[in-house]
Amino acid sequence: MTQEPSADPPVPSPEEIADELEAAAEEIEQTQVDRRHPSTIGGAFYLVILAVGTAGIAIAWAGDWRLGIRCLAAGLCFAALLRLVLPSRDAGMLAVRRRLVDMVVLGGMGAALFFLASTIPNQPGV
Repeated sequence: MTQEPSADPPVPSPEEIADELEAAAEEIEQTQVDRRHPSTIGGAFYLVILAVGTAGIAIAWAGDWRLGIRCLAAGLCFAALLRLVLPSRDAGMLAVRRRLVDMVVLGGMGAALFFLASTIPNQPGV
């Protein structure tokens, strides 16, 4: 029995490989430069929630801590609501864990902050 010689595909030269890698790197770099916006609606909402949270912290820092904490809590509750209604593929950075876990953590933190801001008594002399 004789074996036929196997027809191996041609092996690219190191120069050809380097050229292909450079072309792929340029394509990836161009893609990253072109995109300056969130790729999902959840990413856009994430930026809104981040702005609301930052505003809440700034308000609390400025002196009205109850209003600031309520603003922060509202952002967290809104994030929980969005995580409930948005599909996982559109949730962007709001989707960290499973949907139920994300909703419980975000909603629970928001509700706890609302509760604490409402029930902590004013301190005498303040």
